[in-house]
Amino acid sequence: MLDSRSSRPCVILNAAMSLDGKIATYTGDSRMSSPSDLRRVHRLRASVDGIMVGMRTLLRDDPKLTVKFARGRKPHRIIVDSTAQTPLTSYVVRTAREIPTIVAVTSRAPKNRIEILERRGVKVFVCGKGPLVSVKILLQTLRNLGIRKILLEGGGALNWSMLSSGLVDEVSVAITPRILGGEKAVSLVEGKGRGLVRDGVKLKLLNTAKYGPDLVVRYKVLS
Repeated sequence: MLDSRSSRPCVILNAAMSLDGKIATYTGDSRMSSPSDLRRVHRLRASVDGIMVGMRTLLRDDPKLTVKFARGRKPHRIIVDSTAQTPLTSYVVRTAREIPTIVAVTSRAPKNRIEILERRGVKVFVCGKGPLVSVKILLQTLRNLGIRKILLEGGGALNWSMLSSGLVDEVSVAITPRILGGEKAVSLVEGKGRGLVRDGVKLKLLNTAKYGPDLVVRYKVLS
């Protein structure tokens, strides 16, 4: 599935959140999914060409962004990092020679940082002048690399950047039966948001399913 207008990859936003829309607590704890839902997530990962996260998610979770519990592809790991500050001690950098790893930066990123990452086996692409990575340029770059399907795993700022730019095709959210609260907790989407309800990103429900205690809802993004 490709967007015929821009030849960009298909993008699926996947997340686990509390009933009140938090994907991490104010302390940074993001372990939301039940074992049943984790298996679903890894099956989904095995079906895509790339897994994309933002810098805050990388710093908070140090995720592996790999596939377990399922057979399939070994997706590229894609980090959106405007200034090339991805830690050299992070799992994705330490294993970049074994698992394809991409870091998207802006032209403001220090050249020495880019060179250090590249020496570790990371592929670095400049996507825009900044201050933030141009997600449109990034998706076009990924498509040119043969990446046709991406799983977007946040966090909230990147989720909103992609949604508000019209670059997400599907949203799949596991709702865990907890309420977390906290104005400093991370929400599914952050950023400025929309001022009017009628201007919100419109969705169409595709299906729902139960995975252990979690309710998974899938939506097609309409606009």
